[in-house]
Amino acid sequence: MDKKNALRAGALAAGTTLMMLLMSSPASALTRDDGDDPGPGLSVIETLGLFVVAPIVLYLVIHGLVMIGDKSHKKKDPTSSNITTKADAKSEVKA
Repeated sequence: MDKKNALRAGALAAGTTLMMLLMSSPASALTRDDGDDPGPGLSVIETLGLFVVAPIVLYLVIHGLVMIGDKSHKKKDPTSSNITTKADAKSEVKA
């Protein structure tokens, strides 16, 4: 990809991001809509538990399940244990 195309793609991405930021006005979040009935807010502990601790625990559970499944697969795979390689190959190069 040459510099002209990279510059064009970067300008397009920056322009699109800027327009999206300008169009989404955060001040409109202060006005209440009809039928808007927000619940009680979350405490700091609840927020950290929901958005930090829960994803980390979920990742570790999935990671553990994948590791368990991977280890049991390696024991059943007979093809990788009977392959031998030789590093004694020699070549003659004449200049």
